[in-house]
Amino acid sequence: MSRRGNQSDSNRPPHSTAPSPAAGGRGRGRGRGRGRGEHSAQTAYSASPAHTSSAVSPAPSTAAPPRAVAAVPASAAPGPSLPPTVQVSPAPVSGSAAAVATSAQSLAAESLSSTLEKQLTLASSASSSSAPSSSKAVRFPDRPGIGRAGKKIQVRANHFPVQVPQIDIYHYDVTITPEITSKKISRDVIGLLVQAHRQSILANRLPAYDGRKSLFTSGPLPFESKDFKVKLGDEDEPGSSATPTSARKKREREFRVSIRFATKTDLHHLIQFLGRSQLDCPQETIQALDVVLRATPSEKFDVVGRSFFSPALGPKGPLGSGTEFWRGYYQSLRPTQMGLSLNIDVSARAFYEAIPVLDFILKHFRLDPQGPLHDQDRVKIKRALRGVKVQVNHGQNIRRYKVSAVTKEPLRGLMFTLDDNGTKSSVVQYFQEKYNISLQYTQLPALQAGSDTKPIFLPMELCTIVAGQRYTKKLNEGQVTALLKATCQRPHDRENSIRQVVKQSNFSTDQFARDFQIRVREEPILLDARVLPPPMLKYHGSGGESQVQPRMGQWNMINKKVIIGGTVEYWTCLNLSGRIFRDLPFQLCQNLVEMCNSKGMRFKGTPVVPITTAPSGQIENALKNLHKRCMEAGGLQLLIIILPDVKGSYGKIKRICETELGIVSQCCQPNQVTKMNKQYLENLSLKINVKVGGTNTILNDAFANRIPHVSDTPTIIFGADVTHPQPGEDSSPSIAAVVASMDWPYVTRYKGVVSAQKHREEIIQDLFIEREDPVKGVVHSGIIRDLFRAFRNSTNRKPERIIFYRDGVSEGQFNQVLLYEMDAIRRACSSLQADYLPPVTFVVVQKRHHTRLFPADHRARDSTDRSGNIMPGTVVDTTICHPREFDFYLNSHAGIQGTSRPTHYHVLFDENKFTADELQILTNNLCYTYARCTRSVSIVPPAYYAHLAAFRARYYIEGDASESGSASGGRGGFANFEVKLPSVKSNVSDVMFFC
Repeated sequence: MSRRGNQSDSNRPPHSTAPSPAAGGRGRGRGRGRGRGEHSAQTAYSASPAHTSSAVSPAPSTAAPPRAVAAVPASAAPGPSLPPTVQVSPAPVSGSAAAVATSAQSLAAESLSSTLEKQLTLASSASSSSAPSSSKAVRFPDRPGIGRAGKKIQVRANHFPVQVPQIDIYHYDVTITPEITSKKISRDVIGLLVQAHRQSILANRLPAYDGRKSLFTSGPLPFESKDFKVKLGDEDEPGSSATPTSARKKREREFRVSIRFATKTDLHHLIQFLGRSQLDCPQETIQALDVVLRATPSEKFDVVGRSFFSPALGPKGPLGSGTEFWRGYYQSLRPTQMGLSLNIDVSARAFYEAIPVLDFILKHFRLDPQGPLHDQDRVKIKRALRGVKVQVNHGQNIRRYKVSAVTKEPLRGLMFTLDDNGTKSSVVQYFQEKYNISLQYTQLPALQAGSDTKPIFLPMELCTIVAGQRYTKKLNEGQVTALLKATCQRPHDRENSIRQVVKQSNFSTDQFARDFQIRVREEPILLDARVLPPPMLKYHGSGGESQVQPRMGQWNMINKKVIIGGTVEYWTCLNLSGRIFRDLPFQLCQNLVEMCNSKGMRFKGTPVVPITTAPSGQIENALKNLHKRCMEAGGLQLLIIILPDVKGSYGKIKRICETELGIVSQCCQPNQVTKMNKQYLENLSLKINVKVGGTNTILNDAFANRIPHVSDTPTIIFGADVTHPQPGEDSSPSIAAVVASMDWPYVTRYKGVVSAQKHREEIIQDLFIEREDPVKGVVHSGIIRDLFRAFRNSTNRKPERIIFYRDGVSEGQFNQVLLYEMDAIRRACSSLQADYLPPVTFVVVQKRHHTRLFPADHRARDSTDRSGNIMPGTVVDTTICHPREFDFYLNSHAGIQGTSRPTHYHVLFDENKFTADELQILTNNLCYTYARCTRSVSIVPPAYYAHLAAFRARYYIEGDASESGSASGGRGGFANFEVKLPSVKSNVSDVMFFC
């Protein structure tokens, strides 16, 4: 039985990596993944019955959406107040038909846009007068009923029902002057204000504050607008003196706080929405209630997004390199079919250890503070410590400073100007005379705080890192392993941890919840679910078994042959490892050839040139020389590569092979080669087969032409994803990847296209490209056209139906992504042939959520898998799902360790009119066709393949882009340049090279 955990060609990040914080750099323009400039009148698509549909053409927008509730003038009287219409879609909406302005297009494109406006049912401007919450510009499809297929069971979810009264919540805008960037300090200021004036000016109201601009009360305050003065003790750096002094007293900062009435939130609208009598979700009302329930933990714990962390929430643990993890929990209020639900989940996050700076440098960089410090090491220390708060206690008071730089000069040569008489003094001398401290590490540079004009120099040996600071940089492999090991919990343990969090939160006695009359049930919801049956899989008839029914999400390849075996005539092997025995590469190739042939491939027994060994320091020359020899000897279809013993060369190898030489490669880990496990060889054979154009297995229903909305007409299934740079890489581009099925009606073989676009742009820019050529006129190109043309060449049919699985989109981006990308799909189709409008189903795939499903009875072996998780195929489309829209949670895989995370599928557009059962069964069945293993996977394969392709493309550019981003020294320092993504050679891109 093949396992995902044993894959070899797998120097890739796991799909469920935690999202990195948004960096501030912006790229200029967008890089082109492949040359796609072609004239529009190329492919002769024959006329076909057009499914009437069309597209709007909004301009893409990367701006963050505005707040859902806008302030009104301070003179407005308390009472119902309507904010101006909030626009979340990437184009302005106006008029009763909600026409969306487009750029200059042909008359046909304008007609196309007009039609899709009706299809998408854009909200009219009149809706803004019915309720103050009209923030959505697109109405997504209604749920077409609930699913009925599968075995009915019950599961528990980490959702807790919330009851709210029908009262008015008053929203006030808060302005603090001078402006404060820290939410914590803002909360401290408002906390002091409430403490001083609650009983008097605030009429005994208990305001819930979000840390930014909004404050909510359960009744009106006795004023429309009022200003307050608040004095806050300053615990951080003064920023005005060249050096810290013992005589300086603790400063107080004075803030002016302005509180102005904004609007009155009507809970009746929310209750109507939850009861499905109101189409429009009052998001600002939910936001207000969410702020209320988060008010108490926001005062007690460190807030990170929607999560809270504190040593009081569980024991800390080391992660290595001067970091540690803190335990915490995630909390979010969500509208569901059962009403409001509080989603709570346990989590963990990396923080800096509160240790001396010298200890951090020793742990993080393994540098000896006694020895000399090279300039490259100084730069590394500067990057690691910039923005980190440190404290010193050599004077009478403990002072805190934020590190802004590391000096270029060592301490022994560092001079500064004294405050009193303007004379020069050395830092070493100053600390000796002022504090009687003899500095020991004078060969090290100093930390610098304050400003460039008035710097503050801090000897490293006197500084300690302040506790409670989040570690926002990319975790290394050892840190990730330590974090996963420390936080991995079986379902029973995780459910108990969540229950403990709810018990500690004690919402029944929470002062904010009581003031707003909010009640939270402390028992997780028990809900109905169904277990969908696994699909029958089809293998080649020449094997012992031509069909197999997976059990518990897995099966094996014993007595089976792949449905379509690839042919490998020209191959060889390159060994880059210096530690394995000399004859092991030969044994590996011999055993691998036997394995591939036994699984139905046609794999020639002798390599085109002899197996080669090369030093790991000469990878590029070795690959180019070997490729040249193979081409002279007849060609090269597959190169087997034994990786170097030291990690870090995988990306370079793939870049050279796939973008420079046009080599399809299969990499092998040297430790796996040493073991020569049969299971490992079987895994390699599955991956090699799809890389040389074969197909491992297909759904039996596809073979029998009985998949609804797929088998009856040529259907292309897309998967799309955008990956963003890691934290700190402020100039590196985002990478978009789109894959599409090429083997209708079997829908298991995919072709991938990758493209670079500007930094942290989520919308895929190159789906459709239209440009003016001075000679050819209007030229059309883009990813959709490329993949449609490849589908036509592969099947001799044009796609008549589109199913689009879009990964990596958050709820706040639904409108933008749907409008822009649907428009691109439509325009690409019409550019190929007039009136060519295949119906589209657009489904967002979400893995980064916090809903977890647990067995109703953890002891019942007939309702759990071997890891104690819910069974593969478990689907939920009631109770905790959207009150009206078409979404569902699907746990399509068997757990291995920890608690399984179901994938959330949300349908944003559906012209194919799927029923709930049809889409859920199709999605679940596709999860059994993943080519790299004999297990069902957790997300639908086209989305998974797009993710793999995007990360593969990241390897092509990470050498240049990541170094530039790291060296920028600040946010967006080198953001205004264009990074070119190398093109994948055509012979490589025609196969599933990303597997």
